[in-house]
Amino acid sequence: MLFPKKKIDLEEGDYYLTPEGYKCFTEQYHLKRGYCCESNCRHCPYGFNKKSNPQKK
Repeated sequence: MLFPKKKIDLEEGDYYLTPEGYKCFTEQYHLKRGYCCESNCRHCPYGFNKKSNPQKK
């Protein structure tokens, strides 16, 4: 499935840095983006879970 790519400007509260230095996007950012990317994001508001929703090949 292809998702429309649109540039989303990052604002305060859209992400935080993990102890390892990676950006972790928040539920706020995912809702602003408007769709689930099916990457098993930590703060996914769409309920995707790779274990219960395996990707089709």
